[in-house]
Amino acid sequence: MFTGIIQAIGEIERLEPRGGDVRVAVRAGKLKLAAVAIGDSIAVNGICLTVVAIDAGRFMADVSRETLSLTTLGALAPGSHVNLETALTLATPLGGHLVSGHVDGVGTVLEIREDGRSWRLQIHAPGELARYIAHKGSICVDGISLTVNEIKGAVFDLNIVPHTLEETIIGEYKAGARVNLEVDLIARYLERLVLGEHAGDHQVSAITEEFLHRHGFLR
Repeated sequence: MFTGIIQAIGEIERLEPRGGDVRVAVRAGKLKLAAVAIGDSIAVNGICLTVVAIDAGRFMADVSRETLSLTTLGALAPGSHVNLETALTLATPLGGHLVSGHVDGVGTVLEIREDGRSWRLQIHAPGELARYIAHKGSICVDGISLTVNEIKGAVFDLNIVPHTLEETIIGEYKAGARVNLEVDLIARYLERLVLGEHAGDHQVSAITEEFLHRHGFLR
């Protein structure tokens, strides 16, 4: 688990193809690796990866084909900057929100505009994730815990304060950039709870308007 509070900006050093998947080497920047051990988890742009080697200010992790297909990691190249966060402990302040490091989908930055000293970002999420994104709710973008300012359909707006611009890779975003998205865990569990006894029904995979009508939630 993570908090979505980025600790350092790292840099992809190399991506090594290995039997259909990839081993990635990441320069850790100011991330403190002294307390990191092999087997520990580090979120790289919001993707939970397991450390398999540590060497002179860098760490290595294996990336499965599943992760490559569902995230932006496979599109990165040597020199690409990435957000880094080590796994939280019981002593870690929860300054963001609970983040699993399991990416739900890839969104696209539609618009960036200045708003005082902040930036306003507009991101288009995959349609199937829209139901989990709420006004003033939390969302994780490339590993960063952020608050949704506005939501219209599958498009949501964010306000990015100067500190976040300086301490994350958001300052490098341009319109068209693809970003990893993880929705709030509470929204996912709430959906399963509403399904109730029907959660085990193979014919029901999500809450739909038809499901709500059929079971008396809508009149």
